[in-house]
Amino acid sequence: MGLPVIDLAPLLSGGETGARKVAREIGGACRDQGFFYMVNHGVSPALRAAAYAASAAFFALPEAQKQAVSYFNSAHNRGYTPVGGESLDPEIRPDAKETFNIGREPVPDDLDLAAGTPFHGPNQWPELPGFRATMLEYYAALRTLGVRLHQAFARDLGLAADFFDHQIDRPMAILRLLHYPPHPGQFDGSQYGAAPHTDYGNLTILDQDEVGGLEVRARDGSWIAATPIPDSYVCNVGDCLMRWSNDIYVSTPHRVVNRGGRERYSIAFFFDPNADAEVACLPNCASADRPARYPPILGAEYLRERLTRTYARPMTYGNEAGK
Repeated sequence: MGLPVIDLAPLLSGGETGARKVAREIGGACRDQGFFYMVNHGVSPALRAAAYAASAAFFALPEAQKQAVSYFNSAHNRGYTPVGGESLDPEIRPDAKETFNIGREPVPDDLDLAAGTPFHGPNQWPELPGFRATMLEYYAALRTLGVRLHQAFARDLGLAADFFDHQIDRPMAILRLLHYPPHPGQFDGSQYGAAPHTDYGNLTILDQDEVGGLEVRARDGSWIAATPIPDSYVCNVGDCLMRWSNDIYVSTPHRVVNRGGRERYSIAFFFDPNADAEVACLPNCASADRPARYPPILGAEYLRERLTRTYARPMTYGNEAGK
């Protein structure tokens, strides 16, 4: 019933034999539960610790300073959302979490910024020494890891290892800092840290602290606790990759319930493709017995459609839920 633990060292070492072995393991997890742990992932423990320290410093700021970089000031899915500011399930109380979103930082003469490409724009930065530099370094590290995971997906699906590279080189990826207060009272299903949901993009890389709280729905409808493993990440398939793979890979519902009796912090990296990436049934993922189940769609249009349904209003920017 537990989630598989996959050692990424052979994937990252550069050897083709090891890379194919890891790709098969990742592919098996993506077909079965859509979730797996990753160890020996190559991200520095010091950088992870610095990111957590910076996240805690941000959430400890007075509310007025956090609201100065409010999510609602941005048209590009950047900034702060307070506790109760999101509802993954409108039938119950809003989610008990606060968040801060960071996207791909525009570069000088950024063509996407100049063209007004959907989901591209400036970040908002709080007045915290070192915060911006730490988060951009962590964003870059997780983006690099996400590219290597896409190369594993490609190998597993019988494609060239670099198949996705040109479709994720300007990604609509978001680094999301999350802070959960302890769950109030006995859990009765009327409120979650993050209500049951699936993620919208290709994949999510989750860095969770030792408190725990992430739960994954098993095929029989029960919930599996994704218990924190030291020096690991949790990775899961999102809806976009499930669609791209013609439902060969599965995007699995999950939720957060902070039963730990103390604050919980996590950092999620939501890796969406380029805005102009064509999400069409991948080669080798359709056959006469399994025809393509979805029409082609651009990455930005897919994300916009999902968000419009989720928030019951037209959306021109991206958002992801809690982890």
